[in-house]
Amino acid sequence: MKITICGSMNFAKEMLEIKNKLEEIGHEAIIPIDTEASICNPELNDSLEHLENFSEVDLDKDHFNKISVSDAILVLNYQKNNITGYVGGATLMEIAVARHLDKKIFVLFDLPDVDTLKYAMEIKLAKPIILSGDLNKLI
Repeated sequence: MKITICGSMNFAKEMLEIKNKLEEIGHEAIIPIDTEASICNPELNDSLEHLENFSEVDLDKDHFNKISVSDAILVLNYQKNNITGYVGGATLMEIAVARHLDKKIFVLFDLPDVDTLKYAMEIKLAKPIILSGDLNKLI
């Protein structure tokens, strides 16, 4: 299966690790174009300066295009900002694109409740498959 990996760029190192694990078990994995840069300069992950380094590419559209040619997305939702199962705004948009394109949506860990993440309901409405940390559950 061709899988596009989504999530906060604070998880760039994990994206690369998961990409390698997916390939080891026979999947094709696609990561964001700025993954390596995010690993090298993690302090830029939440800054406009980071986006300006990729001014020749629309990072969001590039990733949406990757989703469009994939069979599925895998959302890496590690803990961030004291939220277990964190999903940020950009990843919410990627989930929406995948849902609109009828792609399978896998989420690595359980989602937070609505009291913790106010758009958790919208994510749940996209009918993601929760992997509970087990990549072998990819179907």
